[in-house]
Amino acid sequence: MPRRLKLYPDRLFPADPEIRAIARELHAEVAGLPIVSPHGHTDPAWFAENAPFGNASELLLIPDHYVFRMLYSQGVPLEALGIGNSGADPRQAWRLFAARYHLFRGTPSRIWLDWVFAEAFGLEVRLDAETSDHYYDAITEALTTEAFRPRALFDRYGIEVIATTESPLDPLDHHRAIRVENGRPGGWQGRVVTAYRPDPVVDPEFEGFRGNLLRFSELTGEDCLSWRGYLAAHHKRRAYFAEMGATSTDHGHPTAQTADLAPGEAEALFRKVSAGEFTPADAELFRAQMLTEMAAMSLADGLVMQLHPGSFRNHNAAVFAQFGRDKGADIPTRTDYVHALKPLLDRFGNERDFRLILFTLDESAYARELAPLAGHYPCLRLGPAWWFHDSPEGMRRFRRMTTETAGFYNTVGFNDDTRAFLSIPARHDVARRIDCGFLAELVAEHRIEDWEAAELARGLAYDLVKQAYRL
Repeated sequence: MPRRLKLYPDRLFPADPEIRAIARELHAEVAGLPIVSPHGHTDPAWFAENAPFGNASELLLIPDHYVFRMLYSQGVPLEALGIGNSGADPRQAWRLFAARYHLFRGTPSRIWLDWVFAEAFGLEVRLDAETSDHYYDAITEALTTEAFRPRALFDRYGIEVIATTESPLDPLDHHRAIRVENGRPGGWQGRVVTAYRPDPVVDPEFEGFRGNLLRFSELTGEDCLSWRGYLAAHHKRRAYFAEMGATSTDHGHPTAQTADLAPGEAEALFRKVSAGEFTPADAELFRAQMLTEMAAMSLADGLVMQLHPGSFRNHNAAVFAQFGRDKGADIPTRTDYVHALKPLLDRFGNERDFRLILFTLDESAYARELAPLAGHYPCLRLGPAWWFHDSPEGMRRFRRMTTETAGFYNTVGFNDDTRAFLSIPARHDVARRIDCGFLAELVAEHRIEDWEAAELARGLAYDLVKQAYRL
């Protein structure tokens, strides 16, 4: 007999009854606040075209690398799940997932998915091999209705604004279409903005880098094989992204290394990397220099800068060769911030009009490096627990290791950083519950007053993210 699916009202709150009661009261005040999603990877075409999602696998399985990486680790071929294989049977892919749903016990994916199953689709039994077809049919049938089209879900879950992430080479056609729709009388008013992610034209080791520079030239009318033209092209595209709603840039470098070369040195380095005649050290130095160049541009145009370093991207060479980027084989590495950021901070660290939000996959840097840096430099803020640490325990570790040095107000609230649309409200639900639990502990220990905790709960759920991202 199928087991019951139930979401407990006090889930993720502290076990101590006194602290749990405080957390419950705090959460009641913030649970219904609008969602601000300032950084993620949802497809803007969903909102521009408002076409229905095709089936359960297309909505919940194929876009979510948290899910398929776990299945792959247990021997399930990615192509059998529909990854890079449009000919895969989506029902059979779902059955492979359902029969292995037990693999997700104790993971944040289990928490997010159970929320989606219960809250979004009203399912009352747990997912397993026996209930697989019931789930697939119920979800797929719901997706044929108007209530489950992308814009309806956007409105249903109170999303105030969502930022997608695009390359400078993206024409932003979908964002332009959304803005046209926003401007029509009676048109959909959902706010969907872009973010400037220049990695394909900043990282010399990015596949097709020289070809990307040629496309960059065609798109901007600048000579992007010259240093002057290359920088001018960035200025032009950043301005266009801002016109399409962008308030931020995003940089996914292997390290946090920055550099501040003399103009002649920077130009000579660019000639090497643009010609394809560079060493790995040259590539790292160029990425480092471009972070400082981007900081200068951010100070001028006001775009908030985000740095997401410390991932060994595409670690599984065979998976990368067959399926390409972002297929769950990125692995965290140790990351230095104190020495790496100093060239950039020497130039811009004291600029109050410049904002750099730092993320990490190296939790050992929280208390030793990141919190002291953000607790001093006016330009710095700390992004939330990210990627592998976007989890109940990861969020608790982040608060415990950064708050005493950086405080709450040098952090930026929460962002979901997801490709799986319905995980957005699920992830925000988790973040709000964990933060309320942490604040409840401080109240119970008489470290802050209850009214301060209430102010902080709202700030962490809503206010700080809008301020940090200038939304």
